[in-house]
Amino acid sequence: MTNRTNTVGIIGLGLIGGSMAIDLKKRGFAQTVLGVEAEPVNAAAAEKIGLVDRVASLEECISLSDIIILAIPVGGAVKLLPQVLDMFSSLGEKGSDKIVIDVCSTKENLTRTVRYHPLRRQYVATHPMAGTEYSGPWAAMPGLYDGHACIICDSEESAPKAVRKIEELYDTLNMRTIYMNSSNHDVHTAYVSHISHVTSFALALTVLDKEKDEKHIFDLASGGFSSTVRLAKSSPDMWIPILSQNRDNVLRVMDTYIEKMKAFRDAVDESDEDKLRELMTEANKIRRIIR
Repeated sequence: MTNRTNTVGIIGLGLIGGSMAIDLKKRGFAQTVLGVEAEPVNAAAAEKIGLVDRVASLEECISLSDIIILAIPVGGAVKLLPQVLDMFSSLGEKGSDKIVIDVCSTKENLTRTVRYHPLRRQYVATHPMAGTEYSGPWAAMPGLYDGHACIICDSEESAPKAVRKIEELYDTLNMRTIYMNSSNHDVHTAYVSHISHVTSFALALTVLDKEKDEKHIFDLASGGFSSTVRLAKSSPDMWIPILSQNRDNVLRVMDTYIEKMKAFRDAVDESDEDKLRELMTEANKIRRIIR
């Protein structure tokens, strides 16, 4: 039985924050969901379509919420997280049991900003590994997180009570929890997530540069192309700070990817079918992991 949390405050009411708002309220984790949204059009839409009970100011949201979720791009989260913990401090006893989490795709720089904050233990670093290529409150949907993994980073740096509460939150969203440190998280996400977006953006640019007839792209694009380039529709506002924050890891992955692309290019250039078969057969091993 879920222990109902009185109020959850969600800062950022796009796909990620909005989808959390829907299920945390619907599934009984939150009695009230407050939202903070800097973009007026998005704020009005989130309230109109019922993602939150109401939109509030940052100060009101922090004051009234038991759990605060930072669902904004990581560049903004790096600046806001210490401010939220400072606001907890300013509330005195009222702020002593509040919890703040983030849902960002990079962690090392983010956790570093509050490493020595007196209320560091009231912060739990999380990354729910779910999403789509769409953004904004209109993209929010129920069940987005069901069956996916959520990573909790540096859990030993957070208060055990806070970690348990956030585990309960993600259990409500039907997610399985994985634990790792922030550094390892950023390496792994560079390989399994960030490079996928970079290559999708690059492929979209390649096709748009060479195929000027949009109708041909639409008519000839197969399911394989559509699924491969799908991520190129993702928001630059989200992905620019991710790539900047995880720069070193992403560069290493890109260098490896370029090496593999060159191996394919050389084999095609030399009509080396044996080498192509070797490369493809090796790549087929991914079947053991992803079905």
